Amino acid sequence: MSGDDTTLTARFHKRLDAIDADTWDSLGGDANPFVSHAFLSGLERTGCIRAEWGWQPHHLGLYRGDTLVAAAPLYLKGNSHGEYVFDWGWADAWERAGGNYYPKLLCAVPYSPVPGPRLLVGNGDDAEALRRELVTAIQAETLRRGLSSAHVNFIDRVDDRDAFGADWLSRFDYQYHWHNRGYADFDAFLGALNAKKRKNIRHERRDVAASGLACDTCAGDALSEAEWDRIHALYLNTFDEKGNHAALSRDFFAHLAHHMGDRVQVALARRDGDIVAMALLLTGNDTLYGRYWGAIEEVPSLHFELCYYRGIELCIERGLARFEPGAQGRHKMARGFLPVATHSRHYLPHPEFREAVDHALTDEAQYMHEHYAELMQHSPYAQR
Repeated sequence: MSGDDTTLTARFHKRLDAIDADTWDSLGGDANPFVSHAFLSGLERTGCIRAEWGWQPHHLGLYRGDTLVAAAPLYLKGNSHGEYVFDWGWADAWERAGGNYYPKLLCAVPYSPVPGPRLLVGNGDDAEALRRELVTAIQAETLRRGLSSAHVNFIDRVDDRDAFGADWLSRFDYQYHWHNRGYADFDAFLGALNAKKRKNIRHERRDVAASGLACDTCAGDALSEAEWDRIHALYLNTFDEKGNHAALSRDFFAHLAHHMGDRVQVALARRDGDIVAMALLLTGNDTLYGRYWGAIEEVPSLHFELCYYRGIELCIERGLARFEPGAQGRHKMARGFLPVATHSRHYLPHPEFREAVDHALTDEAQYMHEHYAELMQHSPYAQR
């Protein structure tokens, strides 16, 4: 390594615990709970990230001497599961052409389609330059390993502003987010909706109230071990019912409760004291994130109560600006959520492969713009 303390050196780490937690978070990991050291290292410590599941940590750090000055959560991926930016068509096309799409390089949060920072650079005057250096290092590693591609998923638009050059293709999709317009309470939010949507939400909440269930929202560190056992069992039950793989372990849920405290919130429904449904939420500096749901009782509108309305109430109570309840789901619009673009960037070194994907993305973007215009014709909010 050069003795020049201005020289940047890229290093790749097989464990996030090889990087000091406070240093990682000081670069921006504390801005969003999903890129915090506690969340990402917890996935690794508790067996949620495994090579046999297609995830190998390959975290990038940029160093001046021995000082970490920029970083990115990075993985070598042996498949495209747990990403929510779907490139299976690209993989199929490249492999039919005789190439190996996997492994690829991915900068993202595992299992969590959450927009947020990916290029962690702190707040110094050289932040933009460091973002570009991180992107350059990801490109260089892709070429050095002879990989098909590199991807940065659900990227914050601040990260995306200047860091990526023309070699990176841009892709977008939509999620449904709720925005706090300074509502005094839930009734004030309802008052902003059109009459039909307002009536429907009140009807759904009455259904839950009439079911005999007791609903509340608790901080993760206030729940007992037995309650966390139940919450994780409900999470597993949801995946079992859908025939999908539940990647998050009971130990990871315990890790969240211990290391993230009241940043973890759980909306609960109890029958005679027993938890029968839950929605797990995480709070950031100005945003609430809804993630995991599970239930063993089918009660009309209970999913909406725990996953949406309890979260909206929490945002109003805490003055949070946004509520992001997860990927997909046009039905969220009827409950006050509006489509918001999410962004990803993709580096495909092979020129013919890149050109083919670029054409496909151009067509996809046209459809997405038209889809957004159609969605906004059905806004739930009253016209003022």
